[in-house]
Amino acid sequence: MALGLAPKQIIEKNKYPLLNICNDWERVFLGNIIEIQNGYAFSSIYFTREEGVPLIRIRDIADEQTENYFNGEYSDDFVVQKGDFLIGMDGDFKLSKWPGERGLLNQRVCRLRNESKLYNKQFLFFVLQPYLNAIHSETSSVTVKHLSSRTIADIPIPLPPLPEQRAIVKKLESLFSSLDAGVTDLKKAQQQLKIYRQAVLKKAFEGEWKRELLGDVSVVKRGKSKHRPRNDQRLFGGNYPFIQTGEIRKANGGIVKEYENAYSEFGLAQSKLWPKGTLCLTIAANIGETAFLGFDACFPDSVVGITSDIKVLNLYYLNYYIQLTKQEIDRVASATAQKNINVDFLENLEIPVPNPDEQYKIVKQIESRLSVCDSIEQNIKESLEKAEALRQSILKKAFEGSLLTAKELEECKKAADYEPASVLLERIKAEQKQAIKQKK
Repeated sequence: MALGLAPKQIIEKNKYPLLNICNDWERVFLGNIIEIQNGYAFSSIYFTREEGVPLIRIRDIADEQTENYFNGEYSDDFVVQKGDFLIGMDGDFKLSKWPGERGLLNQRVCRLRNESKLYNKQFLFFVLQPYLNAIHSETSSVTVKHLSSRTIADIPIPLPPLPEQRAIVKKLESLFSSLDAGVTDLKKAQQQLKIYRQAVLKKAFEGEWKRELLGDVSVVKRGKSKHRPRNDQRLFGGNYPFIQTGEIRKANGGIVKEYENAYSEFGLAQSKLWPKGTLCLTIAANIGETAFLGFDACFPDSVVGITSDIKVLNLYYLNYYIQLTKQEIDRVASATAQKNINVDFLENLEIPVPNPDEQYKIVKQIESRLSVCDSIEQNIKESLEKAEALRQSILKKAFEGSLLTAKELEECKKAADYEPASVLLERIKAEQKQAIKQKK
């Protein structure tokens, strides 16, 4: 669903601290200093796993390696180079500097290019994400949130004098250097915990048990919900929780305890109410995420619900087995415009099925070993949250004009290209007018 408010109106709500700026600065619309290029809808019939040019989709914008390549003809206009600024226009609205080499700009990803020399590029990178976050928060949606290039162009970003922009960037980079190093170490520790988890799961399922098809020992059914029209308000506002893939991913193999939307009686009639304790499995986009319902709930057809007789299959046992085989499940997912797996695939998935008592013992064994892991991971998570809070505090000072000392500000004013923000704004407007004339 699109944004209901203009970016300027979001700022005027005074709800987001990082959008406040120094009184001596001006604001300039992003579209006045940069060109916003939308990606191209490359045909999925030319998608490959290895051959061709890396295809940059939303999930790839922060990774050096893309999941898919494009092996067809393309225009050089859509070739992305290392360091280009990219924005994912669906989902979380993330800004990234493309870290890979040459790639192709796919649909629902946009690139910021041909930036004005009157605005520091790195300062823009620091400034922009908080505005995208605010827009994301103000965008209501039932399924996936969408961002338009028009909205991006209409973001009124802060405009300090040029020397001040450079000085802020230099200080931010210095402050964030040690902070980023600490975050990198914490994330490495997280990855080591993931490896340990997989080792625990692998060891737990090494027994030589009889293998059964999942469909023979459980009931696997796809979720059901009315997606069109997405803005049909008759569907919502009731008392029947409506769970989405993001809430399952957030639960991370545990229990879904929160939900953003709820179906009305009308919505329930278009869907199905699944019982508390159902094992949910995502089958589109983020494949293989699992969680148990903490209450009766509805969910869309991008999720399957799995129920079983505990005398045959312990769902907690199954949940751990899916976590172990998640990468394998993900590999076989079809790689079209959006990856997905179907119910037939899941029903024909072979799983080891020991007797119920042994399943219970395996679950307890896994839980015992992973409980320590969970404690360490919680400590890491809290440390990462503190690091992010510190980052936000530093950025807030930067945008409010209090990060630089009085001496540093005086040095900025001595620069040859120093001019008040109001004068700089007029120069940018004149530059934009000239650019429009040249295009005619």
